[in-house]
Amino acid sequence: MAFERFSKKESFIALGLALLYLLWVTYVVGYRDDHLITITLCLGLFFAGETSRKVIMALFFFILYWVIYDSLRIYPNYEFNLVHIQEPYDIEKALFGFEYLGQLVTPNEFFEQNTFPIADVASGFFYLSWVPVPIAFAVWLFFRDKRMLLDFSFAFLLTNLFGFVLYYAYPAAPPWYVEMHGFVENFSIPGNEAGLANFDRIMGIQLFHGMYAKNANVFAAIPSLHSAYPILPLYFALKRRMKLAAWVFFIICLGIWGTAVYSRHHYIIDVILGVLCALSTIFVLERLVLRTRVDGWLDRYAKLIN
Repeated sequence: MAFERFSKKESFIALGLALLYLLWVTYVVGYRDDHLITITLCLGLFFAGETSRKVIMALFFFILYWVIYDSLRIYPNYEFNLVHIQEPYDIEKALFGFEYLGQLVTPNEFFEQNTFPIADVASGFFYLSWVPVPIAFAVWLFFRDKRMLLDFSFAFLLTNLFGFVLYYAYPAAPPWYVEMHGFVENFSIPGNEAGLANFDRIMGIQLFHGMYAKNANVFAAIPSLHSAYPILPLYFALKRRMKLAAWVFFIICLGIWGTAVYSRHHYIIDVILGVLCALSTIFVLERLVLRTRVDGWLDRYAKLIN
């Protein structure tokens, strides 16, 4: 059957969703230029051709994640619950603190005073990989195993939903906040690139500065979702018996976990909770979700993008 480039039903759904999103960001979230870029890119891929249309449909759960994440700025977690600033710091120091120059310090405090150019550059690339690595793996799965792609992208969405619930249940300040503001509440500050500023300085760019200046989740240190994300491609690569890819993803896991602490964006406890968040997602997906009607829905959706 020939590809219908402008099927009325699918075109109506795509344009309707784009309009709803535009209205949502304009009147609720707060319109930004990147919203228009997102809409243009999605519609462009949808109407460009058969393969690009199926790709954008296959990435639906990633797009939904972005919409939900961006919408969190409507009701910040510090307005929902008490922000924990000193408690995570005290727990980190009790569990992982060590003597340095005659004082008990956290690993973050040690790295505040001890940085290394090689580690600065490596940490920047590792932290940048959290977006392109899952997306690249998803695109690869699109051409090899569309059903696993849907399982993977659904797991990615589910991991974030678990993380968002914890963000609101336990708002927590990152290590760099304590470094800059102590234990005093200050809800008017933007995000900060912290130790990743060294990457910007060495590379002569303002990449992380620009990224974190727009961050609407300053008090979302627990769990570290950066630490959760690389576990998902690792798991699905192992599930598909992709040994080389699994080793690459494992190295990326170690790099991101180390960077989270080295850059002073997370405590070790944040990283551990992020890992547990990803593992919980995998358990729920395999033991609960895929044994319900959702499994059938994903099967039918996989046929649409085949």
